[in-house]
Amino acid sequence: MVTWECGGFSLWSVFGAQLICTLGGDFAYRSDGTKKDPLKIKSMSWGAEGYHLWVISGFGSQNTEIEPEPKSIVKQPGILLFQFIKSALTINPCMSNQEQVLLQGEDRLYLNCGEASQTQNPRSSSVHYKPSSLAEGGFESQSLSTLLGHRHWHVVQISSTYLETNWPIRFSTIDKLGQNIAVVGKFGFAHYSLLTKKWKLFGNITQEQNMIVTGGLAWWNDFIVLACYNISDRQEELRVYLRTSNLDNAFAHITKAQAETLLLSVFRDMVVVFRADCSICLYSIEKKSEGPNTTAGIQVLQEVSMSRYIPHPFLVVSVTLTSVSTENGITLKMPQQARDAESIMLNLAGQLIMMQRDRSGPQIREKDSNPNQRKLLPFCPPVVLAQSVENVWTTCRANKQKRHLLEALWLSCGGAGMKVWLPLFPRDHRKPHSFLSQRIMLPFHINIYPLAVLFEDALVLGAVNDTVLYDSLYTRSSAREQLEVLFPFCVVERTSQIYLHHILRQLLVRNLGEQALLLAQSCSALPYFPHVLELMLHEVLEEEATSREPIPDPLLPTVAKFITEFPLFLQTVVHCARKTEYALWNYLFAAVGNPKDLFEECLMAQDLDTAASYLIILQNMEVPTVSRQHATLLFNTALEQGKWDLCRHMIRFLKAIGSGESETPPSTPTAQEPSSSGGFEFFRNRSISLSQSADNVPASKFSLQKTLSMPSGPSGKRWSKDSDCAENMYIDMMLWRHARRLLEEVRLKDLGCFAAQLGFELISWLCKERARAARVDNFVIALKRLHKDFLWPLPIIPASSLSSPFKNGKLRTGSASLCQVGEQLLKSQSADRFLNLEIDAGLSNVQRSQSWLSNIGPTHHEIDTASSQGPQMQDAFLSPLSNKGDECSIGSATDLTESSSMVDGDWTVVDESFSTLSLTQSELEHISMELASKGPHKSQVQLRYLLHIFMEAGCLDWCIVIGLILRESSIINQILVIIQTTEVDGEMLQNIKTGLHAVDRWASADCPGYKPFLNIIKPQLQKLSEITEEQVHPEAFQPVTVGKTPEQTSPRAEESRSSSGHGSIPQGEVGGSGMVSGKEENTTRAEEEETFQDGTYDCCVS
Repeated sequence: MVTWECGGFSLWSVFGAQLICTLGGDFAYRSDGTKKDPLKIKSMSWGAEGYHLWVISGFGSQNTEIEPEPKSIVKQPGILLFQFIKSALTINPCMSNQEQVLLQGEDRLYLNCGEASQTQNPRSSSVHYKPSSLAEGGFESQSLSTLLGHRHWHVVQISSTYLETNWPIRFSTIDKLGQNIAVVGKFGFAHYSLLTKKWKLFGNITQEQNMIVTGGLAWWNDFIVLACYNISDRQEELRVYLRTSNLDNAFAHITKAQAETLLLSVFRDMVVVFRADCSICLYSIEKKSEGPNTTAGIQVLQEVSMSRYIPHPFLVVSVTLTSVSTENGITLKMPQQARDAESIMLNLAGQLIMMQRDRSGPQIREKDSNPNQRKLLPFCPPVVLAQSVENVWTTCRANKQKRHLLEALWLSCGGAGMKVWLPLFPRDHRKPHSFLSQRIMLPFHINIYPLAVLFEDALVLGAVNDTVLYDSLYTRSSAREQLEVLFPFCVVERTSQIYLHHILRQLLVRNLGEQALLLAQSCSALPYFPHVLELMLHEVLEEEATSREPIPDPLLPTVAKFITEFPLFLQTVVHCARKTEYALWNYLFAAVGNPKDLFEECLMAQDLDTAASYLIILQNMEVPTVSRQHATLLFNTALEQGKWDLCRHMIRFLKAIGSGESETPPSTPTAQEPSSSGGFEFFRNRSISLSQSADNVPASKFSLQKTLSMPSGPSGKRWSKDSDCAENMYIDMMLWRHARRLLEEVRLKDLGCFAAQLGFELISWLCKERARAARVDNFVIALKRLHKDFLWPLPIIPASSLSSPFKNGKLRTGSASLCQVGEQLLKSQSADRFLNLEIDAGLSNVQRSQSWLSNIGPTHHEIDTASSQGPQMQDAFLSPLSNKGDECSIGSATDLTESSSMVDGDWTVVDESFSTLSLTQSELEHISMELASKGPHKSQVQLRYLLHIFMEAGCLDWCIVIGLILRESSIINQILVIIQTTEVDGEMLQNIKTGLHAVDRWASADCPGYKPFLNIIKPQLQKLSEITEEQVHPEAFQPVTVGKTPEQTSPRAEESRSSSGHGSIPQGEVGGSGMVSGKEENTTRAEEEETFQDGTYDCCVS
């Protein structure tokens, strides 16, 4: 503890690590920012066991500028009492497990030890202590998430019964599993179970008061090992108590000692004690079962005198038995020696002394002698490893994958930071060179005071003193300013720091790149390993790039070459660059490589998010043309892989380059967002609903449900401004090229998702490409691909029906065939009624925000209206019916079973209909097979949406293919009506005819399940064949079919709409355009219906 004449104090560790200082932060400034008058200390003294600091405050010249009444300042000396908690390592440095968190106060313990201590104590958030040194850690590497999962302490209040006569707490320890704690007070000891939440004390108070623990205590499995002084017998003893038995001397194993024990430690099945006569004694400990009682036996193995090297016994801070030696496990003569007690580590007043076993003489093979009886090897003379050592960490665990970390020796050296005595292993277990050292001492600095080391996890754990100001609770104008208000409220917080990048850097500085690579590869599975590489690169870059002196041997090229050995090289470089000043980028990429080459490597590795980050680098380091080229490559790749969120960012990026806004680079995405549409300003409000313009739709509810993917706004431009800009056309060309490739590869599902995610005007583009990319070249291949993409099963014919309903592809007259024919008709009628309900509801709820993948009506109003009113459909379906009532019931029930969006009231009708039916086995089989031939409901929704899109665009060949998959004759009828009433390209008709003949041949040869449906639509196909032969060029005047609804818009009208340019609004859409009000739309419909009913003609200009 240090104080200054002008006020304030600070607390330091023995070798200069600062723990607390009151000259800055909340200690020196009030909550309003004014500076406090520092506390002047005249005298101070530590209390018992270092838990209290007694301070007598003085007075002198006060800063009266900040005080309205100078007389209100404290003039009389005051007595202050500061409370502290400390790590168990400061008192009991030889704990068997030094990875656990254990802080001890005068009447309570603070720990965090995993699942057994998840219960939080509210007192843990009100700790008004400052640790002199704190420790925390993990008992196993797999418990890292548990140990670091939260920042709260688990507070264990020590039994008041024990504290009543044994205050204060002198020693404490915790077992390896973090489930049991033992504490030692003035007399005796007690232990606590975190599982049962119970303390266990001596039943005989006389036995407790008769022993004084002198050398600390430690856990060995379920036993407590301690060194004590027996007051009644005046004898030094070594005792072992079983945790599960009663706390009584009758159940303890007692061994007499020759001298007072000062330090005690446990290593595997051995106990090492340091005694007051400067001797070290090794004991073996083993579990014994004597009848019903279980005890542990202790036997002396070896004694070593240290009187020649130790001037006074109280100078020894810690004694530890380890497996660390100057030789690593590969060069040892016997493999098991790597796990034996090879050396004794002695901390002599800051000097770390190692004594390892002398293996220069003859060796005794382990199988020739009993391990408990064989004579242990003597120890070599001591060797000093390090100076100014405060704490030592080592482990007895073994892990072949992380030998560097587990076989190393970790040292805390106060103000000098940390040191690690790291073993060096040759690659591929080759024999090392005799002139090379097998260990190396590496120093490194960290920002926290080290309290524990997690070996496998490459973490150093510690604690910090966090402060909270509360002086606002007091008024400055009070008669007397409270003295304690000068100090903030202190809370102990846990903290951690990665040290691996420091070790890797030190190895690279010493040209030990091979060892650094072995160490890094062993830790590459850690979740924060990418951060380790980034930290190392960033620190070296900052030091060398900002150095004012020339660096003769720069380390950055070596670090860059080292990082290239890992797959995370590209991400590491770009993350480091994005977090570094722009002025240092040239120095960085001079070492790691050209950013254009790194960008191309990201594309080849399919790491698009990292490539997007490199675009920001290229935008600042290259001319806009280069940025545009690379952004185009990334945009095309993102389109191909369906990275829609990245595509939206690339569109904005390309527009920013074209509009001269490259100085404000767009944010680079780190992960693809799950949103399907909306949320970005450059394509928000891109579509219009069936009855309302998107200008009136809230931006947060942008939807493509029941929309036509048409541009919005009064001008119909694709973008909100600059529609004629070259950048917009450039982006459109890429979008068109991608859509063309999707159609050529028959990827309709990807095409629909692409149009919905990016707001692509699919209908207008299809109108342009109707005779080119939007043409079906091979109906059979398209049919197979759609079945595969939409998970739609191919239709099959049951074995029992091969001889009755559709044998050899010919329609037979019978109940089963009539069932299916009636089912097709009534399914169309039911769907028509259902769509009418959906359309009416949609007019009042146009602001529903879902994508095209959401639930929409199973078919469009325009299609089903024509299918239910067209005379060709009625002629084809009504003629073979014989029992309409039963068939209607069957059809309705089948349709409602397939539709998952029907209202609840209709389900009751279905149940009643089923209850009145008497179906034969053949009829039930056909119904079940029909249902089994349907794909997922989501796929059905998607197919019907695509059907609507292609119907609007006049791509009748694609409509035929989708109609075949859905196996709905109403779709074929609708197409036939369009062909008869409008002008259709003769080449398209010929293509449809050829494609249907190919499908018929394929069905006869490979897929007979399609034959029943092809036979049902055979009259329509014959009619289509006749139209193809007769109507090479449609007539100029053609009568309109009675019953044709006004919603049937001709593809000719679509062509005239699309001819106005990309981005124009079609005026004949179903449900009306967003530019027309609902009243005008209804008036127009009524007039058209009257005109059609009068038998007039529709004039088409050819």
